[in-house]
This record gives sequence, structure tokens and C-alpha cells, in this order.
Amino acid sequence: MSTLSSDAVTTAELDPATYEPLLDQVEIAVLASGADPQWSLTERSDGLSVLHVEATGEPVEIRLSVPLGDAAGYWHPQAGWRRTLLADWEGRARVSLVDGLATGCLYDHTGATMLAFSAADPVPEVQLRFGVSEENDTYVVHMTLPASPGPHRILFVPRSESVATAMRALRGWYAATTPAMPVPESARLPVYSTWYAFNQQVDAEAVEAQARLAARLGCGVLILDDGWQRLGSGRGYAGCGDWLPDTDKFPDFAGHVARVKATGLRYMAWIAPLLLGPAAGCYAQWAPSAPAPARAPGAYVLDPRRPEVRRHIVEMCTALVRDHGLDGLKVDFIDEAMVYAGDGGGDIGHALTALLTDLRTALETVRPELLLELRQPYVGPGMAAYGNMLRSFDCPADATANRVRTIDTSLLAVGGTVHSDMLLWDPSAPLEAAVRQLIGAFHSVPQLSVRLDSLPPEQLDALGFWLGQWRRLRPQLLDGRVEPGRPDDLYSLVESSADGVSVVSVHSERAVSLRPTAFEETVLVNASDVDRLVVDVQDPGAVVDIDVHAPNGRMIDRGRIDLSPGLHSLPVPRMGLAVVRRSS
Repeated sequence: MSTLSSDAVTTAELDPATYEPLLDQVEIAVLASGADPQWSLTERSDGLSVLHVEATGEPVEIRLSVPLGDAAGYWHPQAGWRRTLLADWEGRARVSLVDGLATGCLYDHTGATMLAFSAADPVPEVQLRFGVSEENDTYVVHMTLPASPGPHRILFVPRSESVATAMRALRGWYAATTPAMPVPESARLPVYSTWYAFNQQVDAEAVEAQARLAARLGCGVLILDDGWQRLGSGRGYAGCGDWLPDTDKFPDFAGHVARVKATGLRYMAWIAPLLLGPAAGCYAQWAPSAPAPARAPGAYVLDPRRPEVRRHIVEMCTALVRDHGLDGLKVDFIDEAMVYAGDGGGDIGHALTALLTDLRTALETVRPELLLELRQPYVGPGMAAYGNMLRSFDCPADATANRVRTIDTSLLAVGGTVHSDMLLWDPSAPLEAAVRQLIGAFHSVPQLSVRLDSLPPEQLDALGFWLGQWRRLRPQLLDGRVEPGRPDDLYSLVESSADGVSVVSVHSERAVSLRPTAFEETVLVNASDVDRLVVDVQDPGAVVDIDVHAPNGRMIDRGRIDLSPGLHSLPVPRMGLAVVRRSS
């Protein structure tokens, strides 16, 4: 079998293979080192097609090829900012349960998909190579899958009108086949996090002061981040491993947790259970089980393939939650386990499945309505059983990154609720700078991380207004049908709709398609840099009532207008909001 060897600069240099039609314009070739692999494609009633590859327990290479046509971009969970068309000598990925997923979507300039696929089993480690084949004028995706006791299965979605439409079909498969972790109501409420507000300089009194204000604003959870634990100082991780409260900062940690919970908030604490630092008291005991250094500076990584490591982590986390009255954990750096990938010691995905299954079971024994936060990149559908808060990767003060990363996560999120990275802004900056951060997180659960008692009154008023609007529109923002547009456009116009209400967030100067007869209410959020929104009425139009709010929430205009078909300019200020309702 040909492999995805680094010796081959382009896919055209690999051993040739015989391609056959698969679906639409996609062609396929399947290779294995043993007997000739057999494949078949079965169309399901839900519109998905399932590729079955029989390879008698051998690793398999699946090659896909699509004519370039009018291709515009390629989305996959590890795309980051590189979501246009790479050359095949550049496009490479290694994915696993805790780092992405073997899935991808090629789309054209209309936004319609040309290829949308995903591995049915998200656990095994898969190597991918993808990009434009300069020699063949095609877009190619090559996947190498490890040996499997049963057939290899790849899901395909026929040509769809958008990436989001194709991903909804794939998400439906995973939702039906994955027993997702229950999601308590508190996981769907705004969160206050200590990280950007305090970094590691936390203490009981300061946290309790923020908790009281956060509860009044409508938050449902407080997350105590890094710094609560003994040796939790400095930005390295050499002190990780003991996970005992720092008694100088929290003399009575359980009492502190109880006081915060008395405000109505649920309480979670940060932990990085796989990290082991040389300064930890338990380092000598566990160092033999952590031979590889972490990417996180100063620490080593406990090998989750070892049963004794899994037992230790489960016992440690359970004791932390039980002994201090916590409602859950923010579980960080799980992807560090990939340092052991490919070393011949066993599959990391299967080991983490065992660890996380045992961890959830043990924690739910002491906290039936358990909260567990996971973070990109380990928030794919394979993790649905192990976390119910799926957070965007760190992007401090970057509203664009928060928008892109939360929507990327939501495309394949199963079960759990997508959360933003913590919101950080400069209290001395103009009000619009603060509101921009809130709007960037609007289509997810916002997590706040500023010192609420230090905000200017106008910013605090704005925070109350936008969180109030978010709570009112939560059915649309979290549960509605979302159409964010093309990934390479960075989701500059996002529409979420449900129950006769549409929420449209506009992040660039453009004409916004509006259908006033299709919805009882349309909420227009102006995150552009101009003090107006241009709408293009696409249906017969309607007489509507419109309320316009300034960034701080103050109503600045109210009236009734005739939105006839065609273009209209609405005076909505930047970082402001307009509510459009059909007149009765």
C-alpha cells in the first residue's frame, strides 16, 4: 500500500491508483497492504451516504479526488485561519479524539459544498493529506486509517447549499449514535471566569466580590481558573500535580465555595490532570508514568494508556469535587496526551476514552448534575459523552477569533453547549470596544472575565443590556438553525432563527438580506464599523415597527416604517441593535 510518506512532496508522486466514481463529482481509490480492499456506498434515508471499506484488519488509505471547478475554500476542524485552498504539498493533519476529527468540506464561491465527509468513528488516530493537486487540476483528500476489527466507515453528504447545511447532516449522525452527556440549565447560562480578570492572582475575598456582581447580571456559573492550587504561580506548570488548594489564598476553600454558591452561582475549578511538574509533592511517585515533556512549559505528561494513571486521575478529581463542594471541573490540556501518539505504545484515543468514561462516571456519583468544560481542539463529537460545556480556544480580546472559533465548534457540536473564550476588554477604551467583545460571542454562551467592580457605569449598563438580550434570544442563539456563510469569509454575517424570530449579526459593511414577512421579529446586530445597516428586502415586504438601541442599550429611535422590496438604510449605530417586528 502507498502511504502518506513525507518523502512524496505532492500526492501526484505517490504510487498510482485506480479511481472510480463515488458520488456527485467525487472519485475514490482505496488501497491496503493485504488483499484488495472492497468498498461499497450505501445511501441512507436521511440523505447521508456511508462508505464501507472491508480490509481484513489492515490499515487503509482512502483517496478522494474532485475537479477544481469553482472551488473557494476547504474547512476542517484544525483549519484555524487557513481555510482557503492550500496546495497538496502543504495540507496535512493528524487527528484524534482530542485533536480535531477526520472531517472536511470543500466548497465553491456560491458557498455550496463540493465534498463533505467525516469518519464515522471519531476515536482512532487518522493521518490526512489534502489540497490542490497542481499536476492534475483537482482537489484531493487522502486519509490513512489504522486497522479496524470491522469495516472502516466514512460518511458523505451530497452537494449541499452551504457548509453549515452539510455539517447539520453529519451532526445528526453523531447525535443519533453518541450518548451525549446531559446538559444542566446552568451550562446554558453566562459564566464568570477568573482567568483574564485575575490570572493566577486570585483569593477568596476577590472572587466572592465578583461572584455577587456576576449573579446579579444573570450569570449561572463561576469558574475559578489557574492559581487556586498550591504552587500555582508563574505562567509555567512546574507545580502541577498535587491539586491541593493554596491555603494562603483560600484558607477555607470549601467555605469559600459555599459562599459563592449562596449567590446562586454554580462553582467549577480549573484542573490540568495530565500535567505533572517537578515541584509537585507527588512528582517522585508519578514521574516514571510521565516520561515525555509537555508543550505546556515546565511540566511532563502522565501517560493515560497506563491503568494506574487513569485510576489516580479519577480518584484525584473525584476527591477535589467531593471534598470542596464543587459542581464540576474545567478540564484543560487533555490534548497533551498526543505527545505519545505513534510511539508504538497503543492508541491514545482509546486510552482517553477509558479515562474520560471512568472520570465522568465517578464524578456523576457525587454530582448528578455535573458540569465539565472541554476546550478546542478536544470538543469534537467523539467527546460528547465527556463534557457539556464546549469552549472556544484562547483568544484574549479578539472578538473576530471568538466568533470564528465558536461557530467552527458549533458546526459539529453534539450534546454540549458551545461557550466563548472568556471576554476581556480594556475598561478605559470606548464603550464600543467592550460591546464588540460581547457581540463576538453572541452566538454562543458568553464567558466574562473582567473585574466587574472596576467597570465604568456605562460599560456595566451595556453589559446588563446585552446579557439581557442574549438571555431573551437564547432559543435562537443556542438552539436555532444557524447559517454563518462561507468559512473563508470568517462568518461575517451570521443568522440564527427559531420560533418565528431571526437574529442577524452583521460584521462587515454589506447589504443584509431581510425577509420581514418570514419572521414575527428580526433582531439586527450591527458589529460593522459604520453607523447604519443596509437591508435588502427579499420578500413582498411589510410594515414594521422598529426599535433602535445604542451600544449601551439606551433606546434612541422608535417608529413604524414600510419595508418594501429592495434596499433600505436603517440608522443603527455601530455596536448597536435594532428590533424589527411586523406591525399588527
